[in-house]
Amino acid sequence: MATTDTIDLITLEVIQQFIIATVREMRATMIKTAHSSIIYEGLDFSCALLDADAQLLGQSESSPAHIMPLPSQVRQAREFFAGVLDPGDVILVNDPYTSGTHLNDVAMIVPFHCDGELTAFVATRAHWGDIGGMYPGSISGRATEIFQEGVRIPFIKVYRKGEPVPGIQDLLFANVRGREDREGDFHAMLACCHTAQVRLTELMQRFGATTVRRAMRTLIARAEQRMRAAISRIIPGTYYYEDYLDSDNVGTRPVLICVAVTVQADELLVDFAGSSAQVRGPVNCSLAVTATGAFVALKALLDPQGHINEGAFKPVTVKAPEGTVTNARFPAAVGGFSEMRRRIESLVIGALSAAVPTYVAGDHKGASNHTYIGTEGTRGRSSIFYEYPAGGTGGFLEHDGADAMRAWDEGDFSSIQPAEVVEHEHALLVESCALRSDSGGAGGQRGGLGLRRVVRLLGREGTFSELSDRCILQPFGVCGGHAGEPNRFVVERNGIEIEPSDIPGKVSGFPLHRGDAVVMESAGGGGYGDPLGRATSMVARDLAEGYVTPAHAEAHYGIVFGGGHRIDERATAARRDRLRAARRTLAILGAAQDEFAEGRRVCSLAASTIERLGAKDGAHVELVSPRGAPLRAWIALCAAVADGCVPIGPKGRAILGAGEGDAVELRLLPGRRAAARVSAAAMQS
Repeated sequence: MATTDTIDLITLEVIQQFIIATVREMRATMIKTAHSSIIYEGLDFSCALLDADAQLLGQSESSPAHIMPLPSQVRQAREFFAGVLDPGDVILVNDPYTSGTHLNDVAMIVPFHCDGELTAFVATRAHWGDIGGMYPGSISGRATEIFQEGVRIPFIKVYRKGEPVPGIQDLLFANVRGREDREGDFHAMLACCHTAQVRLTELMQRFGATTVRRAMRTLIARAEQRMRAAISRIIPGTYYYEDYLDSDNVGTRPVLICVAVTVQADELLVDFAGSSAQVRGPVNCSLAVTATGAFVALKALLDPQGHINEGAFKPVTVKAPEGTVTNARFPAAVGGFSEMRRRIESLVIGALSAAVPTYVAGDHKGASNHTYIGTEGTRGRSSIFYEYPAGGTGGFLEHDGADAMRAWDEGDFSSIQPAEVVEHEHALLVESCALRSDSGGAGGQRGGLGLRRVVRLLGREGTFSELSDRCILQPFGVCGGHAGEPNRFVVERNGIEIEPSDIPGKVSGFPLHRGDAVVMESAGGGGYGDPLGRATSMVARDLAEGYVTPAHAEAHYGIVFGGGHRIDERATAARRDRLRAARRTLAILGAAQDEFAEGRRVCSLAASTIERLGAKDGAHVELVSPRGAPLRAWIALCAAVADGCVPIGPKGRAILGAGEGDAVELRLLPGRRAAARVSAAAMQS
């Protein structure tokens, strides 16, 4: 750990708060000057200050997705220009293979000099509503390579020594939709960076560059010390978990992601070896994104109150093999990097749930839910509606999850855009928006509910694109909690819900006609703890609020009603005892290896066991861990396995925290609720 310079605590705290105030003022400048509602309403941007070595000093609250990519990209920009960075230079970049996210997230990097010496960097990254590509909004669920996702901007100076470089802006804005908004957002980013430069100048004049640099080093060292102390409280060892993305974009075959988290003293190694090779779909990501997902999960889990700067990253090492979904090579499509980032967060939480089960929560909605509707605008030009509806968060030891709220990994993004803003800018009607009953995973503490939102097209025609995940595989519960309902996106036409794509959640430019409605149903969070242990008074409250239906309360919480919605306590207690006794448990056989086929974990069972479970070959199941996250697999008929037994390899047993001969509960996962299957011709009519 780096040593700290001597500096008095009052000065240190004043400089710390000055940095925080500066990034917040940058944020306010962006909100007040941006042209796109995705920035001033959706808050999809971030602002940061970094030292001369491109170490993060502070970042605005808006988007944790940029915590690692921003400083990493600033370092690479400094190397790219070989240190030739003058006052007045402005660098623009969105390249995902140089620590970017996806093409829509455009970063602006400005060096700050004091007394002729490079002293700091100012950076902002904002989501542009369109960056070119094959469909309005650029993010497409069916993209297969980066070229289909828009204009790729390498490290380029758009201003040199305060003067714009001729032609660059014209070239860029000629290749995006909604040029006026894109130019407005570009100049909002310039204003944001100018605000920071003014404040940094004031800081240097007040304290002197030497004192400020010393404070920067000390603040980074303090954050490192705090994070190391949090890590040292975890029992040393290696913890495993595995999870899946819904699809590889070729069919509905899931994409495997694996993690091993090794805790040694006050350091962590997070290794994603064993994850799937990069896929044709747009759910690949850069190593910087993978590192961000790991860090955000660890920070939220271990030290949510501490300041976030480069020091907090230092005790954590993240590794991922190149050419995999967690460290993709050119020309992989990356529009859905956030889907991968959220799965990485779930992986890290799942791995450490065995080490710190009282800290963890059920999985959240697990996707960004990028929803685009391209249509006629209300100001005589085309428009692009972009929204990412929030879902439920996971239940945890002390409380139920939150309903239709941004999760712990999403900063202060808005859950949805106000109906007034949507209807003012677009030829759309926000017809309804409500909580989605029964969507939260059952548990001693229930998962939060997702939402159901219906947006109807008023214009003549439009297009619908969606890039989401957790539309097939549900958000998991922990410590015996049940899974939440998956995300779901369909089009309503003439009173019939139809699937806009053969791969749920992956839609590209589906044609809409006047009167069509896009129906967004976001996922619920996973539950925490055994649902049969939930207090009946809490179930009664959920019933009264409409969070759960009577049928759901009976099926998942063992409730018996004695007339109306009055709960019969004695009959409920007896029914819960029967339900516990009827749970499907199997004896673990200690297999020498974990078995996988086509990238999926195999759960080999005897025919008699499958029949008794009421399942079938290929069914998706989870093996329940009472002290952490479940192990998910797919049933395979195997005549060599004894009735009532399930072979599990060493990593699987480590995930479950169980040994040979132990009993494990098996649950069938129902999966998604499909809309009507309608022919392509009917969908166009």
